[in-house]
Formats: sequence, C-alpha cells, structure tokens
Amino acid sequence: MRRLGPPDEAGELDLGDGRAWYLSSTIKVPVAIAVLEAADAGDLSLDEELELAAGDFVDGAGDMLQHAPGERFSIAALLEKSLRDSDSTATDMLIRRIGEERLNARVAAWTGEGFGRITPIRQVRYDAYGALHPKVADLDSMQMLALRQAKAGEPRLQALADALGVPRAELGDATLEQVFEDYYARGLNSATLPAYGRLLARLAGGELLSPRSTDLLLGHMRAINTGSRRIQAGLPPDADFAQKTGTQLQRACNVGLLDPGLGRDGATVVVACAERFGELEQAEQAFQALGRALADTLTVRDWHARKRIRGGCMPRRDRRYWRLPAQPRRGRCRPPHFLRYGYA
Repeated sequence: MRRLGPPDEAGELDLGDGRAWYLSSTIKVPVAIAVLEAADAGDLSLDEELELAAGDFVDGAGDMLQHAPGERFSIAALLEKSLRDSDSTATDMLIRRIGEERLNARVAAWTGEGFGRITPIRQVRYDAYGALHPKVADLDSMQMLALRQAKAGEPRLQALADALGVPRAELGDATLEQVFEDYYARGLNSATLPAYGRLLARLAGGELLSPRSTDLLLGHMRAINTGSRRIQAGLPPDADFAQKTGTQLQRACNVGLLDPGLGRDGATVVVACAERFGELEQAEQAFQALGRALADTLTVRDWHARKRIRGGCMPRRDRRYWRLPAQPRRGRCRPPHFLRYGYA
C-alpha cells in the first residue's frame, strides 16, 4: 500500500517479501494502459475493429466465448470487456493488436525492474500443461477450452491425457496444483508488489496517459463486475475505488486506487495478492479485512486532517461520504464515537 501526497502525509507499507507474485488477470490493467497509450500516440483508434479468431478463445469470465470466429469488435468494446468483465479472450485480442514485445517494453519503461514477462492469457495454459507433455503445443484453443469442463484436480489431468491421446501415466505423477506451482515459479505474468504499485501511482498521477484516456481507464476499473467480494466489501459503500481482480489456481489478487481523483495529492495505491489459501473464500475474507483496515485508517486520518486544514467541523459532503453523524451545534468538533474506537 502506498499513500500519495505531500511528504508529511505520504507513506508506504510493503509486506510482499520483495519477491514476485503471480498477477493473474490484474495484468489486464497494464495491457489496457499500453492500448490507450498507443491510442494517445495515434498508433491506433479505439474505433478500430478487430476480428475474433478461432485461436483467440480463452476460458474464463465474460461473454466472448458466446461469439463466433469472424465477428468484429471495436478496441473500445474489447477494453470494456477486458476490464469490467475480466474477459480473457478480449484481452488476448488486444495483446495481439499491440504486440507482446511492445507491451513488455512499455511495462519496463513505466516501472523499471520488478515485472516478469507478460504473455497472452491463452499462453498460460500452454506453458503450464506443456511441461507435462510436448504434444500440448499441438492442441487447439477449443481443445484447451474443453479441459475446463473437467473438475479441477486429477479429473482435469485425465482430460488432458485424453485430449492428447496418451495414457495418464505419460503425464507423470504431479498434481494439478504442482503443475501450476511449477508454472508460477517461472515468474511469467508476475511482479513485485512495489513494481505494480509504481504503475498505479504513475497512472493516478497522470504520467502515463492523456487525461481522457486516464478517465476512461479509471471509469472501467470503478465499474468492474468481479470485485464485490474482495477489498471493496470492506470499504464504505461510497468509497471511490478503481480496481482490478485476478484469480487462478491457489492465487488471487486485488489491485487498485482509492480516491484516484486525488492523484498525486492523496490517492492510495493498493496492491494485494494471496496464495496457497485453500478455498477462495479464505482469500476473499483476507481482502475484505484489508478493506476494513483501510476504511479505519483513512477515516480517522482524513477526519483529523480535514479538521486541521479547515479549522472547523467536517463539511456536509464529507460527512455524507463517510456516513458521519451530524456535528454538534456548539463547542469544539470531535470525532464521532466509531472513529475513536476504530470502527468504520
């Protein structure tokens, strides 16, 4: 977490152990930034249409799997699907348009060190399963999609063996979790938490995109359909949180900007990832606890900061934002009871 602002108010807390964490679908934010940067430079138009190819299909959320190869979609529509719906097929179409090499070069330019190589999401499946058998590279996208029909674990590995036409024993004795742990260890689609935080801080500061493109991206991040059970669930209902989530086997992340409109003057960068948590609900509960901690800290700090700066009681709009009770008519302003005890 990183609080932006003047030196006496800014601060940073890093509990990421200085290592890379697998990002899963949160890579869709740097993909979107690269696309919008190209649009700002005049290298592409958001009205440009891309054709859905048979090789673009990737399992996951969103509705692109319901469409047929040959259909066309504007880049603007694909950005919305990628960010709001976390549609991986839309994301891979965007990566195909801007190019994997250009994407990774731009991420390195924005953040310095700390990011591993970003690949198309479709490639994640080929890289993970490819370690088990060389014939995985020959499977087409529809065969890879069919694997998700099998239950996670041994049934999915058996389905892979069936798709390859080989005995299950030829895939070795690794479990599905071990297969993906080995993949995560390669550092692909991963980053240190501070590296991702630098990306979001520069986005909030208006350093990466034009104001119009920044507003478009943050608007999509404010409206995602996948974040209601994570950090957002612990924040006040009216909190301004532009976010992205990511989920894969034994991995989950939630990244975002709290009060992004404040930019370098007070936005809070949040990058949180969890691993080896058993059931996804356990990770979601941890993210919700982080949201509550953020609400507690920011509510108390901002109440005192606003009182100190303005020299009086909190304005009505701020009371409404934080659900504060009415202030006393006489006497000195004082924090409401739930701030003193840390509840929010």
